[in-house]
Amino acid sequence: MSEIQNFIEKAFAGRWISGSNIKDAISDSKAFNSKGIKTIINYLGESFINDYEITEAVDTYMRLIRYITENGINADISLKPSQLGMLKDKEMLKSNYSKIVAEARKAKIFVWLDMEEAHYVDTTIQLYLSELDGAGVGICIQSYLKRSEDDIRKILLKGAIIRLVKGAYSYTKNKSFNTRESVTANYSKLMGMLFSQGAEFTLGTHDVNMIKEAQALNKEYKRNVTYAMLKGINNKYMLDISKSGNKTAVYLPFGKRWIAYSYRRLKEAGHIKLILKSLMKSQKLE
Repeated sequence: MSEIQNFIEKAFAGRWISGSNIKDAISDSKAFNSKGIKTIINYLGESFINDYEITEAVDTYMRLIRYITENGINADISLKPSQLGMLKDKEMLKSNYSKIVAEARKAKIFVWLDMEEAHYVDTTIQLYLSELDGAGVGICIQSYLKRSEDDIRKILLKGAIIRLVKGAYSYTKNKSFNTRESVTANYSKLMGMLFSQGAEFTLGTHDVNMIKEAQALNKEYKRNVTYAMLKGINNKYMLDISKSGNKTAVYLPFGKRWIAYSYRRLKEAGHIKLILKSLMKSQKLE
């Protein structure tokens, strides 16, 4: 590894990623749990088409569930459909998702299904709905997509639990909102839908204005709301709102495939300034 690559990994990826293996994620989770903050653990990687990679991802999540249980960690897990065979075989995808969900349910661990590129949305929602008859599953919805209002309306009627984020994937001219302001405006609109029509949901955002807006809404609606942020970005603020009695969680990725994840974080609307500020400040929880 070159000196430049080494610097990037330590300065950028190291802030957002727990480490290369499950034990690193468990260690970080213990630190966050000690401050009253739950973790949402994700194994890094996406767009797997190789049988070995897919099998390894499934096995990693199964081991992660065991480690969470054995260590008494307060954590959810978050899966990407493209890790589980979505690009290869739909039946393989469904089988792998069901296998992980079944194991997590035995351990009473909540399973999130992450949302990826816009053209994967229908498959991801169908996959999520296939396990919605049981408890303990949620789905991520992205406010940068124009279709998300319709998606939320439909799946809330089926009892979905949603984690709302702005989104960190490539914009598509006709399918997405293409400015930071429009993505944020839609986030606010979708958040209002969750408060008026949902009972339990997670708001994934570092936008202080959105969090304050949500807290004001919850004085009226009294919903079961969790505020979630990424590891290494504004975590001291997350600790502040946790101390104020709010439910909080930190998205905690681990693994060696950190480049694509870090690149998306850098591209995400509104994150550049926030990321640069986070690099200048210690994110140590006190």
